[in-house]
Amino acid sequence: MKKTLLALSIIAALSGNALVLANEDLDHKAEANNMDVGFSMGGEEEHGHNESEHGGHEEDEGESEGGVELSKAQLSAAGIVVTPIGKQSILQIIAAPGEVFFNAYSAKKITPRISAQIIKRHKRLGQFAKKGDTLVSLSSVEMAQAQGDLIVADREWSRVKKLGNKVVSDRRFVETQIARQQAYAKVLAFGMTKSQIKQLLKSKDLSKAVGQFNLLATQNGTITDDNFIEGEIIQPGRVLFEISDETSMWVEARLTPNVAQQIIVGAPATILVNNKSYPAKVTQIHHKLDEATRTIAIRMEVDNLNDSLHPGLFVEARIQSANKAFALALPETAVLRNPDGDWAIFVEEKPGHFKPQEIEVLGKSGNLIIIGGVKENTPVVTKGAFFVQSEIAKSGFSVHNH
Repeated sequence: MKKTLLALSIIAALSGNALVLANEDLDHKAEANNMDVGFSMGGEEEHGHNESEHGGHEEDEGESEGGVELSKAQLSAAGIVVTPIGKQSILQIIAAPGEVFFNAYSAKKITPRISAQIIKRHKRLGQFAKKGDTLVSLSSVEMAQAQGDLIVADREWSRVKKLGNKVVSDRRFVETQIARQQAYAKVLAFGMTKSQIKQLLKSKDLSKAVGQFNLLATQNGTITDDNFIEGEIIQPGRVLFEISDETSMWVEARLTPNVAQQIIVGAPATILVNNKSYPAKVTQIHHKLDEATRTIAIRMEVDNLNDSLHPGLFVEARIQSANKAFALALPETAVLRNPDGDWAIFVEEKPGHFKPQEIEVLGKSGNLIIIGGVKENTPVVTKGAFFVQSEIAKSGFSVHNH
């Protein structure tokens, strides 16, 4: 009996091992089948597509997985140009904070040359003045004396001139002429204009010599300062008005000496403020370091479009360096924003098949965008990128490739 039970146990054990081996064999076959499926997935999908096409289900024409397929006709009509991206010689851009100032070369100060009293203000702060406009009327004892002397000298010269040097001596003739010229020059220096002097002498009215005169605008511009009060007695040299031509402004950026030496006068620059950009040009490089910051000021001149730049405004200046570097770069039209706002380009994976690829924008030089995140010699759409983007959007493909 014991021998019979032992024999049955051995048979059962052998049967169990056989069953385990059989199961392990099936598992290995299943894994092999799965691996085969993984390597040939693309081919089976293609067969699946073919079978579906034969079965009547046709994939949308022009669309392919992960991008878009364009026909030769579409490529030609849209002017698509594909170029292998390569490194180019790029002028480096130096970015620095800056501040807007009045262009001192386009500004004038209006000051009297003699003591006077302010009679009337004709222009106010912020108003625009044309060259020759009356700004303020003044009255001066010194001017009254000078006006009287001019009238006397002018009449004496008129009388002597009529008599001629045959009647009067040469000495008197010359002295009278010089006296008239000096009196005229004195009134002119005190602040009267030639037209005002002409009217004074033409009137021949002695009551006009009361010392009143006007200060006029010496250029076109905006009145940026008028710190005085009517009736005030002012001294020579007191600034009554400042007039600035705001069509061009200065922007000054401060750089360390080793960075400043990379910039030359005449270098192009861009001023950025309030999401707007303004073309500028480096006009001066200071030769003295600021003692507090140990920096050098770089002065740029910028056209003040629509009067949008004002003194004291802080901006960002991007200045083109004289140094060059080699970097991957593409035309501006080749780099677009995807729906998420990320920068992307369009890579040609095979003829006619384009796929978006997100990149990093590192900077800009002229019309070139300096980029990263893509390998050199990658074929990229350099013309017609917007058309490719539109076709991808039509296909419903999400433009991401992280």
